[in-house]
Amino acid sequence: MIHFVTTSDGKYREVANLLHGYGIKIERERLPVPEIQADTSEEVVRYSLDVLAGLTANDVLVDDSGFYVNALNGFPGVFSAYTYRTIGTRGLLRLLEGAQDRSSRFETVMGLRLGKEVRVFKGECHGVVAAEPHGAEGFGFDPIFVPDGEVRTFAEMPITEKNAISHRGNAAKKVAEFLQGR
Repeated sequence: MIHFVTTSDGKYREVANLLHGYGIKIERERLPVPEIQADTSEEVVRYSLDVLAGLTANDVLVDDSGFYVNALNGFPGVFSAYTYRTIGTRGLLRLLEGAQDRSSRFETVMGLRLGKEVRVFKGECHGVVAAEPHGAEGFGFDPIFVPDGEVRTFAEMPITEKNAISHRGNAAKKVAEFLQGR
C-alpha cells in the first residue's frame, strides 16, 4: 500500500485513478508537510520526503507540479498553487495580454519513498495557454491549458483522457512501471 500525501482533492483523484488502473493500491494520507519555496519541483519533493521520513514509516508518494508559461519567463512555475490562489486563471490571462507566444508546459515531479529507498519521477505536458477559460473538469489552471495536438483544455477532458497525456499522468505512469518492475 502506497500512501499518497496530498491536500489536493484533484491530485488525489487523478493519481488514484491512474495507479488503480495498474493494480497499485493507493490511499490518501493528510500529513502536515510544510512546502518550502524552492527553485524546482524536485527540491520541493525531496524536502517533503525528508520531512515525511520523520513523520511516518509508511511507503509514501508526494507530488509537486508547476505551470510554466514561456512569455512570462516560466512564471508561475513552482509558485503555481500560490498564483492560482491569489490571481487565478483570469489574473494569469491578464499577464499574457498582448503576448504573441502562448506556449507553456505543465510539469510534475513525484517522489516515492519505499522504506529508505527514494525515487523521483518527472512528467511533462507541453501546450499553449488558451485565450479564455473553458471546461469544468480538472482544477487549477486546467481551464486555460490546451495540450499539444488537442483543441480542448484539460478542463474539457474526462479524467481518463487527461491522465493519458498529462504531466501528472506521465509521472504516475513512471511510478507505476517502477513499482510493477520490482
